[in-house]
Amino acid sequence: MKHFKLTITICLSFFAIKTSFAQRAEIKDPTIVSMLAEVSATNLETLVRKMVSFHTRHTLSDTVSKTKGIGAARSWIKSEFEKYAAESGGRLQVSYDTFTQPADGRRIKEAVVLKNVMAILPGTDPNDKRMLMVSGHYDSRVTDVMNIKDFAPGANDDASGVAAVMEMARVMSKHKFSSTLVFVAFVGEEQGLYGAANLAKRAKEEGWSVHLLMNNDIVGNSYGMETDIKDNKSVRVFSEGVVANETKEQAAARQSAGTENDGKARQAARYIKEVAERYVDQLDVKLIYRRDRYLRGGDHTPFSQQGFAAVRVTEMNEDFNRQHQDVRTENGFKFGDLPEYVDYNYLQKVTRMNMSVLANLGLATQEPENVGIVTSGLTNKTQLKWEVPKGKSPAGYYILMRETTSPCWERKFFVKENSATLNYSKDNYYFGVQSVDENGHESFVVIPKPVR
Repeated sequence: MKHFKLTITICLSFFAIKTSFAQRAEIKDPTIVSMLAEVSATNLETLVRKMVSFHTRHTLSDTVSKTKGIGAARSWIKSEFEKYAAESGGRLQVSYDTFTQPADGRRIKEAVVLKNVMAILPGTDPNDKRMLMVSGHYDSRVTDVMNIKDFAPGANDDASGVAAVMEMARVMSKHKFSSTLVFVAFVGEEQGLYGAANLAKRAKEEGWSVHLLMNNDIVGNSYGMETDIKDNKSVRVFSEGVVANETKEQAAARQSAGTENDGKARQAARYIKEVAERYVDQLDVKLIYRRDRYLRGGDHTPFSQQGFAAVRVTEMNEDFNRQHQDVRTENGFKFGDLPEYVDYNYLQKVTRMNMSVLANLGLATQEPENVGIVTSGLTNKTQLKWEVPKGKSPAGYYILMRETTSPCWERKFFVKENSATLNYSKDNYYFGVQSVDENGHESFVVIPKPVR
């Protein structure tokens, strides 16, 4: 079989493209482009303002009223998902993920029934078990985390994230993907990440193949509080380098290979940056090498703790005068997380960022299996080999390479076979392998393990 090779520089821009196949890797898929065009800033604003209208969405607030409290909010979110399900021809499956949260002695004083709201779009390939999840949390709060009655609009934290998830479900449920897409509005984030913890535990116990969770929390503000700078281009993606449930054997292998910067979440973050910047104009994805903001947490954390690839998407500069604040006016300044302070064009951009990644990954073939780097002899070359993935066969594979000090993949080599030898030393570079289909949709990158 003829061997094709190409070189591509990624993370900053694509260039040095020499073959027609390589050019397809740069060209945007028209189907994904059309989906992104459907994302509406007006729809996003309507969704945010509707969630604010429930007065408070505190996790422990009213569950009986039809117009106020957490119960009314979750009923409305579910009804909106059900509208999208009807428009999808019934393919989108809508449900509550219901559980009883015991008292914790802190923010849950007595046992309470809580409900995540879920919409699942099953994949079309029965051999593709991947689940790609996107989330936000629909509960809100004011300064006192136990205040269940006062106006807690939560427009940016986190109606913005839930609106992004809902808009994605509306658009993407009209299309078909090889893998399963899961759209989730979590409850209980402000009280202790309880909704996410329940679903992450369920996913682990039921053997879900969660390949990615993109958690959108505080994604609608483009204004930097102290700096007075408006930045509607930058968005942060937080990821951890080492999986939380790493075994002693895995730790020893990681230390030997020096792959502490190549955990599943870190690889997902690199993928997000490459794909999102390809599809979304005027977007700069900032890779933050932390699980979350300094000493803080979010709904992706329980999924990380269960060993899944999970990242947090958050605006570049948070405005703490709008976050966890009683709505009030002091010295002429209005505090509070109100809908008029959300930048809906920026939120549209972040929503498109999420959608481009889930669509590209959801349409891609699965990752190559048993990827290995041959260590049977001492050599300044690098020999890689792998097995064909399950399900739809890829058109080929990309071998990725970067300097050990580089945050992003720097070069790509395209091959048709499931092995390759490169004139670069494994001592001096990191390598990875991903599948790619005939339309240029790439799988996640797999870091090779030493084999003989």
